[in-house]
Amino acid sequence: MTKQEIAQLLDQAAKDAKPIRQMAAEHKISLDAAYEIQQLSINRRLDRGEKITGFKLGFTSRAKMEQMNVHDLIWGVLTDAMVLQANEEVDLKRWIHPRAEPEIAFRISKDITESIGLKEITNYVDKMAPAVEIIDSRYENFKFSLEDVVADNCSSTGYVVGNWQDVNENIADLDIALKINDEVVEEGKTAAILSNPLQSVVELTRLASKAGTKIEAGQIVMAGAATAAVYLDYEQRVEADVEKLGKVGFKTKAQ
Repeated sequence: MTKQEIAQLLDQAAKDAKPIRQMAAEHKISLDAAYEIQQLSINRRLDRGEKITGFKLGFTSRAKMEQMNVHDLIWGVLTDAMVLQANEEVDLKRWIHPRAEPEIAFRISKDITESIGLKEITNYVDKMAPAVEIIDSRYENFKFSLEDVVADNCSSTGYVVGNWQDVNENIADLDIALKINDEVVEEGKTAAILSNPLQSVVELTRLASKAGTKIEAGQIVMAGAATAAVYLDYEQRVEADVEKLGKVGFKTKAQ
């Protein structure tokens, strides 16, 4: 099976909300090939008229890296078709087995074409906000290898961003929680995101420059999860609550 054919299968699985089997082991897909498949799948979205709105980081937790036996972050692409509005009511039938994670989003203020260090990164980021990312693997049983998940655009499927506010560099140890129907179901510290969420943007600049990808002004970066992801169900109010940054969320419709 060619990379183009695998990209088409993954794209169709997302469109139809029907899972497919894992493919990396069977087709001996390398990590580099997985990123090529990811891009081919994104190209199909762009051909349908979607626009790139930013990027997401994965494996930003050292514990998750160790669990997956990897030594670097992974990254995926966000598009305008993934955007949810604050308090929007969404139909879970559009996804396969969606889960939610509380995050911090950053807005890029200047184009980035090279790797930027932590001391300089705030020259390229002007706003931050609380956010929820919805992840939804296109594979059966939400199980996958590193290469599988990268090919699947790192399970990207939806996100909602709260009110933007000026970047404060002192965000390395904030409380962050995911609430379902006003009950805290997961909580942690922003330090779980590479010790400092801004470091995720730094790492993205490194990965993107290596891949020859420009990060454009106005695009956003989802810094990665500080807690475990929580499976979504019908008739829920889902909300991220980040100390000093505020709250944002959405609702799920009845079945």
